[in-house]
Amino acid sequence: MKIAIVRESAADEPRVAATPETVGKLVALGASVSVEKGAGSGSQISDAEFREAGASIAGSGSANVKNADVIFCVRRPAASAIKGAKKGALVIGSLDPFGHEKDIEALAKAGAVAISMEFMPRISRAQSMDVLSSQANLAGYQSVIDAAAHFDRALPMMMTAAGTVHPAKVFVMGAGVAGLQAIATARRLGAIVSATDVRPAAKEQVESLGAKFIAVEDEEFKQAETAAGYAKPMSAEYQKKQAELTASHIAKQDIVITTALIPGRPAPVLVTKKMVASMKPGSVIVDLAAERGGNCEATKPGAVVAYQDVQIVGFTNVPGRIAASASQLYSRNLLTFVDTLIDAEKKELNVDWEDELVKATVLTRDGAIVHPGLIKEGAAARKPAAKKPAVKKAPAKKPAAKKPATRKTSGDS
Repeated sequence: MKIAIVRESAADEPRVAATPETVGKLVALGASVSVEKGAGSGSQISDAEFREAGASIAGSGSANVKNADVIFCVRRPAASAIKGAKKGALVIGSLDPFGHEKDIEALAKAGAVAISMEFMPRISRAQSMDVLSSQANLAGYQSVIDAAAHFDRALPMMMTAAGTVHPAKVFVMGAGVAGLQAIATARRLGAIVSATDVRPAAKEQVESLGAKFIAVEDEEFKQAETAAGYAKPMSAEYQKKQAELTASHIAKQDIVITTALIPGRPAPVLVTKKMVASMKPGSVIVDLAAERGGNCEATKPGAVVAYQDVQIVGFTNVPGRIAASASQLYSRNLLTFVDTLIDAEKKELNVDWEDELVKATVLTRDGAIVHPGLIKEGAAARKPAAKKPAVKKAPAKKPAAKKPATRKTSGDS
């Protein structure tokens, strides 16, 4: 059983899908582990450290994946990058399939079993495999660090002989994993923190961290959460009311951190340019949804821009900004998951295709896309425009049968 750890090809991706710690544990499970040369350099892990943990170092990507049973990656690889792997090899990573269905189809045609870790169900058994949570947690922390770096004042209250420095006011929009960590980090740094979210369950979580909860708490708000714990898209009417409430609140803030994402959809716009213009000069907005278009109307993905004297931080791949920690957690997520796919006694892959974790995360198998969400998306994209029903012409009337001519008699005139 060969497990290959690829070197990420994206220039802005410093993370790696394994660490010396997880390599050692994979070897203990009976795997031979191959790591592409330089794969860990962005996370400060040398080839020598991987070698000491029991991995072999491959000089090229093709040599690395040759005859691999499993391929670990952070981002979705091109189908050409897995050429040489065994047919039916598991490609496990954050594959980000929505909007990239052609790439997923290419992986299917290449014979790969593509497994997307973002689809891991939110159940107790899968908590240690949840890559979204592990990476969002770090993103929430880093968002506050980035905000503090671009804010030209101190965050905590400071009482000195020279006078008092007032604490910064931080507003976090979206109280999921990233938002809650942002709240906790900002509080640790001494800021006055408030937060908002459309999910009713978030109120208690926000307040438990010492932040003030801001929301329009009407009937729609009470029904704004899916069974899986995600936020539902809100009506235009609710969004208008919430925007009015938050607009007045944002104008009084020093730092705004936005974290709102809806799976498979563009990020909702929460902060308009008008709201940005209402903030004090020197204020900072950190948009954690920049990669999906951004929650702020003035965000430029991948850049820091100034709009009306407000700094708008739109970094993408925020977990990658603390790559060593992100790789450590991500690699443990993958290790825990692949452990469920291995027969401990035989030390070989033994995938239970009916397991709820497998069914939820497998995108492709046997040369086809099999995930219900992607099949539905693909069908919708391929659906032809509805044609107007053809108007059937009425059948031509048959000429009436002629009556046989009758011979005139003397009485006929």
